[in-house]
Amino acid sequence: MIHETLTSLEGREVLERAKKFFAERVPHQAAFVEKEGPNFATLRGQGGEELAIAVFPGDRGTRVRASSLFYDQGIDRFFSTLPPVEDSRAPGEGSGASVPPVREGAS
Repeated sequence: MIHETLTSLEGREVLERAKKFFAERVPHQAAFVEKEGPNFATLRGQGGEELAIAVFPGDRGTRVRASSLFYDQGIDRFFSTLPPVEDSRAPGEGSGASVPPVREGAS
């Protein structure tokens, strides 16, 4: 399943937080860095489960995309820790202050 959200954090900060979150805050299903680059991190759990996270600069903040067959609940929890993008539109020009996660595919 693919998850996506927007945040006000810089991409490198999102990736650092993700590495720490999945190593420390998902105790029975921890995942650790297998590969990483400036815009992505691939983490792997003890059972071989994979989690991929990528960050992309956007017009209104950083777009964060995560994919996994096993860590869907952990991804939702991690996304809930990210600060949302502030909505700079005038009142009445749209909805909420952040974009909710987009879920594609089936788990």
